[in-house]
Amino acid sequence: MPTPPALLLLRAAHPRQALATAAALAAAAAVAGRPLREVGLVAATVLVGQSVLGWADDLADRDRDQRERPGKPLGTGRLDPGTVWFALTCAVLLVVPLAVAHGRSAGLAYLSLLVVSAVGDRFLHARPLSFLPWMASFSLYPAFLAYGGWGGVGTSTPPTTAMVALAAALGLGVHLLVALPGLVHDHEAGERSLPLLLALRIGTPRLLVAAGVFTALVVVGILIAGRSVGLT
Repeated sequence: MPTPPALLLLRAAHPRQALATAAALAAAAAVAGRPLREVGLVAATVLVGQSVLGWADDLADRDRDQRERPGKPLGTGRLDPGTVWFALTCAVLLVVPLAVAHGRSAGLAYLSLLVVSAVGDRFLHARPLSFLPWMASFSLYPAFLAYGGWGGVGTSTPPTTAMVALAAALGLGVHLLVALPGLVHDHEAGERSLPLLLALRIGTPRLLVAAGVFTALVVVGILIAGRSVGLT
């Protein structure tokens, strides 16, 4: 029985990463003391935004996936690119008002991180500076949460420097961990991203351990900073 197009479209949105990011940001908003309706708005905004990035990534990598990753719906031809473009357009039209609903500053921060992520993935994905868009986009998450409000009315309180720095460091750790499963394909394609260069130097198992420990320490640092200096 063929897989329904809706399910294929969902797979192309990178649902695990989207759900994990939305859950993490919603939990951070809840810990920061945001009302339940604002926590829900954060989750919805991030979920749609991550879907935008997932579809954009699969569209950009369609030719490479066709050669190297036969499990991708777009790469195998089971999912029509026009369908993904339509879903991507609808998601962009939805994420803009969702972001603005948090307030002008919060909305600008979130839309900026989407642009940074999409452009960075397109042009720096295979280069040694591949970590820059990850760190830059993650550093905007504290601003998105700090300035956020409800109904387009945000706050004027900026995030703490410690939270911004730790969020950027978390972006680096997540970049390393997310890249690990595809390093073999990346190497065969002649790419030279930071995770690949590190894996070639120290080995993939050591990189996995190092990235896992680094990310865990950053998360602990975020929890400690959240209780001491706070988000704002």
